[in-house]
Amino acid sequence: MKTTYSLICSALLMPALAQAATLIHAGTVITAEGSQVLKNQTLVVEGDKISGIEAGFRSPASGDVLIDLKNHTVMPGLMDMHTHFSYQSSPTAYSEGFTMNEADVALRGATYAEKTLMSGFTTVRELGDSHHISTALRKAIDAGYVKGPRIFTAGKSIATTGGHADPTNGVAYQRMGDPTPADGVINGVDDARKAVRQRYKEGADLIKITATGGVLSVAKSGMNAQFKDDELKAIVDTAKDYGFTVAVHAHGKEGMERAIKAGVHSIEHGTFMDDNTMKLMKQYGTYFVPTISAGKYVAEKAKVPGFFPEMVRLKAAAIGPLIQQTFARAYKAGVKIAFGTDAGVGMHGDNWQEFVFMTEAGMPALAAIQSATIEGARLLGVEQNMGSLKVGKIADIIAVPGDPLADIQLMGKVNFVMKAGVVYKN
Repeated sequence: MKTTYSLICSALLMPALAQAATLIHAGTVITAEGSQVLKNQTLVVEGDKISGIEAGFRSPASGDVLIDLKNHTVMPGLMDMHTHFSYQSSPTAYSEGFTMNEADVALRGATYAEKTLMSGFTTVRELGDSHHISTALRKAIDAGYVKGPRIFTAGKSIATTGGHADPTNGVAYQRMGDPTPADGVINGVDDARKAVRQRYKEGADLIKITATGGVLSVAKSGMNAQFKDDELKAIVDTAKDYGFTVAVHAHGKEGMERAIKAGVHSIEHGTFMDDNTMKLMKQYGTYFVPTISAGKYVAEKAKVPGFFPEMVRLKAAAIGPLIQQTFARAYKAGVKIAFGTDAGVGMHGDNWQEFVFMTEAGMPALAAIQSATIEGARLLGVEQNMGSLKVGKIADIIAVPGDPLADIQLMGKVNFVMKAGVVYKN
């Protein structure tokens, strides 16, 4: 009769059973590691990580799962650096605050999150929400209650009184009240610090501010600077204490340049940046997130009677068509670019169209894909774990049929989605 000791020794001497793996046979692989494009590879996924990338097509061992993507281009999961799951442009959007409850907004947002994931976007930055729904969605997705991308959320955007993200713009005087930092509205340095700390308390991952006027707010200017230098410095310094990056909505030049000099991490939209602004962005290492899709969408909808309030329609018609031109100049100037759509202004699930608009403006298809993979990861500060196909990184993997480097429209035909080793679409 074997003793416990001898049984333990026998177990230690037995060969370890091979762990079952998922093997992906990929005809073409865009790794997003430099300009590397590989042919006829096997990607090996174990758990939530990539454990191997091998030349040729490895035969599966007993228990392995084989996914045949030999006629596809495989690439990292895409990253959209500017989304809004609590919102969707429509002629009724401006009255929804009076007709929709928080639960209604959250449940609708869950459907937008699933659409986004199924379009190949496995990670997003949520840059401004209502009712804290992006924080709740992040938790629900992480817990597996709903399907959606990995969310890095800013929670409520921070504005100044009457600024682009002041939630009381355009309402009757008796309803305006005096929003506070808890509502995302600040005036002065102390308020600025308090608003950042409030976002931390609420569970945000980063900070979003509206440094200039905007298109969709019911306020006259879409361009004017809306924060003073000391307020911007207070926000950036306090954000640094909490490990936050700072994303900045900005259309007008002056507001952008104040924010860049304060040390923010990204400029969103950037419509009226000029050569000096671009020079500053390169000097400070600031990312540009262009959101051409949003500009195209609002410019088109500005032609539809009644779609926007008249004050908004005029701004949409003037500002929307310019963003693609700005992007073309910024790319040519060598500004760092991360992919972002402002989905919610445009339609959720159509995020891929940004690739078409970027390539129309002169960015090569591979660079556009890199802007939505490794560059997004760098902006988030997670490039050690995500953003490219590399052994040891999280297994966020998507595929499209054919060659998107020859036909960028194929980015709208994602038919395989894996997030953290789990297949959501095949």
